Amino acid sequence: MIETISPHRPLMLGVVGDSAAGKTTLTQGLAALMGVSEAALVCTDDYHKYSRTQRRSLNLTALHPDNNYLDIVAQHLSLLRVGQPILKPTYNHRTGLLEAPDYINPNELVIVEGLLALVTPAMQRCFDVTVYLDPKESLRRQWKVNRDTVERGYRAEDVLTSMERRQSDSQKYIWPQKDAADLIIRFHRSDDQPEWDNAHLNVRLVQ
Repeated sequence: MIETISPHRPLMLGVVGDSAAGKTTLTQGLAALMGVSEAALVCTDDYHKYSRTQRRSLNLTALHPDNNYLDIVAQHLSLLRVGQPILKPTYNHRTGLLEAPDYINPNELVIVEGLLALVTPAMQRCFDVTVYLDPKESLRRQWKVNRDTVERGYRAEDVLTSMERRQSDSQKYIWPQKDAADLIIRFHRSDDQPEWDNAHLNVRLVQ
């Protein structure tokens, strides 16, 4: 539920969705519109407990709650909500390693994005507005392959294998978060639109 915002604290916006659903594109676009000095960006995927190598040995995916410090996420969101800064961890998606933390000031708008940003009631209570991005699965699959091969150095076949391995965790932990979102946004192509055209997509607001 959207509530009246106190003038003494930032507006908290949460953006959730599966991997490569468009979360970072949306949040960075909003931040650019607001201006760097007005918006603070936080990615909850930075709160991984384990490196990529450690996750493999533990048979955990990045989507599993046990791989993430969700209690620390909730604590940090609570601090940001009342205007307090945090020291946010940093996860390097290219190397799969944790790096030096970032100092985050809340500013007037805090935009939080991530796979599990709405997975617990404590985290849900920290937001004023929440959005779940729900692109058509074939579209998300293409975005995922394009992003992970170009930006993260993966082979396309490895990306597709990883998506298959993560599917059960997506269904169990990511998809149910749409029930906690204020808005659900879906992207899809027109029937006659070529697959390579990602610049002209149809957008549908579900709720």
